[in-house]
Amino acid sequence: MNAIQMDNLTKFFGKNRGIENVTLEVEEGEIFGFIGPNGAGKSTTIRTLLNLIYPTKGSATVFGMDVVKDSKEIRKIIGYLPSEVHYYDDMKAKDLLQYSSKFYKLDATAKINELAERLDLDLTRKVEDLSFGNRKKVGIIQALLHQPKLLILDEPTSGLDPLIQQTFFDLLHELRNDGTTIFFSSHYLGEVQKMCDRVGIIKEGRVLKVEQIEQLRHNQFKKVSILFSEQPPQGLDLEGVINQEVVGDEMHFLYSGNATALIKQLYNFQLTDINIEEPSLEEVFMHYYEN
Repeated sequence: MNAIQMDNLTKFFGKNRGIENVTLEVEEGEIFGFIGPNGAGKSTTIRTLLNLIYPTKGSATVFGMDVVKDSKEIRKIIGYLPSEVHYYDDMKAKDLLQYSSKFYKLDATAKINELAERLDLDLTRKVEDLSFGNRKKVGIIQALLHQPKLLILDEPTSGLDPLIQQTFFDLLHELRNDGTTIFFSSHYLGEVQKMCDRVGIIKEGRVLKVEQIEQLRHNQFKKVSILFSEQPPQGLDLEGVINQEVVGDEMHFLYSGNATALIKQLYNFQLTDINIEEPSLEEVFMHYYEN
């Protein structure tokens, strides 16, 4: 049985497209990344899956239970972290989390304290006094305190500093090792490559493809920008270079080839600066997936 099964899941807001014919499977026990640029339909898919909004057509199940008919039972076994968390501002973080734990009829005091220590969260502060990142920590603890069977995360790392992000990733690996299935959306290719077994790629409300993370790594592009101190060449004769563009003294391209070969060819030119970074998902979509 799959943890999540979506079949032609579609949501329109009047005449406006949310998602259209989304079909994918998430296997039990895997970490599945759902990636795409802002506005691609990631949050709409998740909210439809959680029965926060009703599908226009199509269907979805969680551990075999229909997301519309069985939503009450499903909510008992899932943890959910929205992209933006909103709470009662005048409540202290510890009181809010204790209040949340009562919905599951359990004493989660020890779990709350353990997670707060690992995430460096002051539980005595009121929500209104917390930064965006610290509110996100409250959301993470709330999603994890009842040890869910399925964890659904919508842009979970936004607002978290790098050290806390690493702690968060460690938590996800521990949960996965204990059997929790994790489904999370992101527009950061790096964290998806780091965490996931498989990824589903969505753009303009449609799933383009589902990819094994090993294949995604194998075909990983880097975005290269070079500033020449002399007239730049009109092109580089290297396998893996695509979308070359020369503007004045600058050259820009995507590269998935051998780094040594690139450096050797550039050695023959006078360079002022070179920048190599991760491309945006939009660039990957335009120059890899759609091709």
